Amino acid sequence: MIRSTICFLSILVSQFLWGQQIENDTITRTARINYKVNNNKVLLSPETPPLNQIAGAPKAFYTYFWEFGDGAYSFEKEPTHVYNEKGNYKVLLSVTNNYDDGKPPTTRPKEVAINTLTFDNSENEKHHLLTAYNGFRLQINRDPVPEEDMQFLLSYGNQKEYPTGGKIYLFFNEKKYKTKNFDLVDVRLYHNEYEVQEETFAVNSKKISKEDFIRSTGVSTFLDKKLLVADTLKQNLPLTLEEAKMTYQDYKAYSFDDLKPGEERTMFFTFKTTPEMLKDTSAVITIRSIYVLERGSDTHKVRTKEMEIVTSHDPNKMAVYDTRLNYRLVRFKRLKYKVRFQNNGEGPARLIKLNVDIPEMLDKYSLKILDMYPKCPICPDGKEVSYSCIDTIFSANQISFQFKNIYLPGTAQKGVHEKDSTKGFVKYSLKFGKDFHKKTSKSKTEIIFDKNDPIITNTSTSRFSPGISIGIKTGYNSYLNLKNSESYFVGATISPYKSYKKYLQAELMIGTHKFSDFSTLSEPLGIVHLPTGVTIDSAIRIDEITSSTSKLNIDVVPISFRYNLNGVVGVGVGTQFSFDISNEVKNAVTSNYFTYFGDVVGDPIDALNTQTTTTSNTSFSDIRYGVFGDITVGASRIGPSLGVRYIYNFVTPHSQLHFYAIWKI
Repeated sequence: MIRSTICFLSILVSQFLWGQQIENDTITRTARINYKVNNNKVLLSPETPPLNQIAGAPKAFYTYFWEFGDGAYSFEKEPTHVYNEKGNYKVLLSVTNNYDDGKPPTTRPKEVAINTLTFDNSENEKHHLLTAYNGFRLQINRDPVPEEDMQFLLSYGNQKEYPTGGKIYLFFNEKKYKTKNFDLVDVRLYHNEYEVQEETFAVNSKKISKEDFIRSTGVSTFLDKKLLVADTLKQNLPLTLEEAKMTYQDYKAYSFDDLKPGEERTMFFTFKTTPEMLKDTSAVITIRSIYVLERGSDTHKVRTKEMEIVTSHDPNKMAVYDTRLNYRLVRFKRLKYKVRFQNNGEGPARLIKLNVDIPEMLDKYSLKILDMYPKCPICPDGKEVSYSCIDTIFSANQISFQFKNIYLPGTAQKGVHEKDSTKGFVKYSLKFGKDFHKKTSKSKTEIIFDKNDPIITNTSTSRFSPGISIGIKTGYNSYLNLKNSESYFVGATISPYKSYKKYLQAELMIGTHKFSDFSTLSEPLGIVHLPTGVTIDSAIRIDEITSSTSKLNIDVVPISFRYNLNGVVGVGVGTQFSFDISNEVKNAVTSNYFTYFGDVVGDPIDALNTQTTTTSNTSFSDIRYGVFGDITVGASRIGPSLGVRYIYNFVTPHSQLHFYAIWKI
């Protein structure tokens, strides 16, 4: 009875805990919008749920994005906004949980009614689009996480001295990824922009179709990387558009009118990241926009927004631009990385160290710094300077990037409104070393702000695509239990290209096999009568039987497991089955007669001798299957090698030796 009671209570407690776990997992956290209206001035504040701190991470915190419903926005926690016109405005809030192990809180929009105009909009937050960002800027409220919303802001302005109208192109979902990373679920336009459908490219007053453009220019055969530079005006709009269409699966085009001198506008897009989104959390994905300053003009600007895929929101992160590499071509490639960081302190950072792990396959002395923020020159060797500079210090398996004598504001610092000013990054590239193997490379960064405790980033990972290696194979089969056997074959193998250690391989071979057998059979006959009428009291017949077989075989290794012990020796095990597509058997029987007295064979009786030959042709009459183990010596990963394989067939002949030469390309 006691045992039954204990068992029942245990089940009850476990069910209760399980139920609690399920309930916790399904709870959706929400944030609320609070506001106070003072005529046309609105003070907004968020009401957020408690954070779920990630163990071992820096202190969790929220970041905020507000959209006021009139084309203005803010990343402040508690912004104040002045509306220019009376009306009802839908205010949106998106809250992001940093260093938190749950999903971001959801928020319902709030409608704000403005009935009186008394305040001047000069109090509104300034974004300095024209002066600081050359009149064109792309922003996001958070990094992309699978199955989460992301707000995308596209701001454009008029630096000309007269009103203008033009076009905005937005390209997303890169073709280099098998599945789409984004669904565009909402577009919010506040300045009478309107979507246009374009199948042709407009250049001045002439139109040229996409197909004609490719045929006439050959643009589809190359990518002009200079098109990605944003802060200078570009020409040749068709080339820029065609390059973007070759890179991205989806695009939208919008026209705008009457953009006044000095005016700044923002378009708002909500992207829903798909469940199939690239799961590599060290990958960099992009969205690109092209800003045509005047309709019908060839002059334009280009911006590409780089984003790192994350599983949780962390402003300190490391990413690699190539998560999948082609091993055949990687010798001529540089691997590009980006480390970004954010000062979340209450004061500015003056010294920032980024201690980056360098994978052993890369040559750390081939370092090239491609870009950085804060912008500063390289520190001089062996000298201490008082100006801002970036230093690089090499150790056995690390490079330390050190931003010295800088001023990077903190997000909690008083008077800091532009959150981008608290962020920094370094982008660099490295070449592969002289001797490297086909294995995964991993790297992470230790970030140190002044004398604070280090922050460890995620691990960025680059893997080699398997690639395909085709091998040409030829050799000889020896069947240990067959006489007069000759068997030659040619074939092909398929396997991953230049695998480092273990890999799988399949083989297909066609071969010939000839063998013969000779046997005798004697039979005492007693009295025999010759055609001449002579009778012999005792005779014997001796049959000589010759059997010749000629086959055309197909040998298949559907899968084998192989392991390269080093660059010279490799071993493997697997299964093999064979079948004949042609099997010709010739049997020749010669019967010789002799007199026979007691146990003594006497004179031949030629008159009775006979000879017969029979031939048969069959297919699929000899199906064999077995297992094998082998060893190769030579260029085991790529190139020529020699091998020997022992095959044990489950039908006779059981033992088979397989000698071969192979050349993998």
